[in-house]
Amino acid sequence: MFTGIVEAVGTVGALEPKGGDVELLIETGSLPLADAKVGDSISVAGACLTVTRLAATAFAADVSTETLARTTLGALKAGHPVNLERALRAGATLGGHYVTGHVDGIARLIEAAEDARSQRLLFEVPAELARYLAPKGSVTLEGVSLTVNEVDGRRFGVNLIPHTRAVTTLGRIAVGDSVNLEVDIIARYLERLVNARALPG
Repeated sequence: MFTGIVEAVGTVGALEPKGGDVELLIETGSLPLADAKVGDSISVAGACLTVTRLAATAFAADVSTETLARTTLGALKAGHPVNLERALRAGATLGGHYVTGHVDGIARLIEAAEDARSQRLLFEVPAELARYLAPKGSVTLEGVSLTVNEVDGRRFGVNLIPHTRAVTTLGRIAVGDSVNLEVDIIARYLERLVNARALPG
């Protein structure tokens, strides 16, 4: 479990195909790894990955075919920046919202416009995910917890404050770029509960 509050921006060191899967090597930049161990979970661009090897300032993780199909990780190249967050620890401050690191799909940036010192971004999502988005609800893009400003069909808008632009990769994306999207887990559970009540019983 994560919060969507990015701790550091790392870079892709290498992607090595292995038997249909991929081993991803991440250079962690300022993310502290002193207390990290093999088996820990780290969010990489919004996707929860399990540490398989550790070095002083880097770690390796296997990326399954399922993750490659649902995320942008398979398209990354060496040197590409990625948002990083270590798993939430018991008792820690929850600054964003509950984020699982299980990417639901890919959103595409349609428009970007300056708004005072902030930036407004408009994304388009797959039709099957649009129903989980609501104005003033939460969404995770590239591992960043954001508030939905507005929703119109398959499109939704968010606002990036200067701090978010400066400390995450979202400040670098351009129109046409794709990002990893995770909808609010509460919306998914509510849908399941409502649908379960409608089942014969």
